Amino acid sequence: MGDSIIVGRLAGAFGVRGEVRLKSFCAEPEAIADYVPLTTAEGREFRQVVITGQTSGALTARIDGITSKEEADALKNTDLLAPRDRLPALPDDEFYHADLIGLPVFDTGGAALGRVKSVLNHGAGDLLEVLPPRASATVLLPFTREAVPTVDIAAGRIVADPPEGLFPG
Repeated sequence: MGDSIIVGRLAGAFGVRGEVRLKSFCAEPEAIADYVPLTTAEGREFRQVVITGQTSGALTARIDGITSKEEADALKNTDLLAPRDRLPALPDDEFYHADLIGLPVFDTGGAALGRVKSVLNHGAGDLLEVLPPRASATVLLPFTREAVPTVDIAAGRIVADPPEGLFPG
């Protein structure tokens, strides 16, 4: 867990004047502009984001410091992070993906099932990608109240009641 949360990703140039395609991971996509300054993992800082419109699967925006198509394309697939304390507090049953990644997952009897490798969403709801101990293949665990009754961020653990046969062993 860090002091920053990924709030979006640059998706390349939009047009030839330095506008970018911007994927927002915020509940309200345009809210990404409210969380400036945004930084990259390498420490580059963007102090101003102006949303200019929408395109297929992304917003279009002007971001300070990006003035050409070449600069925008060079930053394609760059994650944008915002300070956690600038983001809204979440309701009790919602979590930032960054808080879940790396957490150990236990079954309802206390046996270790693995660690959360990533959080995926292919359109039908979130899935926790869990890497079981001593396994090379991950298991996709539906992130529902039935399959994952307890997420305890403070204690750093998840308790799962996975469907029968989902995990090896």
